[in-house]
Amino acid sequence: MAKRKQKRSRKNWSSEEIRRLRKIFRNLSTADVAKKMRRSFASIQAKASVLGLRKTKKHLKSIGKA
Repeated sequence: MAKRKQKRSRKNWSSEEIRRLRKIFRNLSTADVAKKMRRSFASIQAKASVLGLRKTKKHLKSIGKA
């Protein structure tokens, strides 16, 4: 018998979560944001992209990417 894929529940973003994401995304790693918000890494990346959020140059420099 083939394995069934586990259905993932989809959680909509509240306006409060979006506000918080806008506030903390720029200066923290995406992994840290995901942990703090109890969301998956992929969901943080996707929502940040939709919102047009970017990391600060200071943050990128601190991780060696600028």
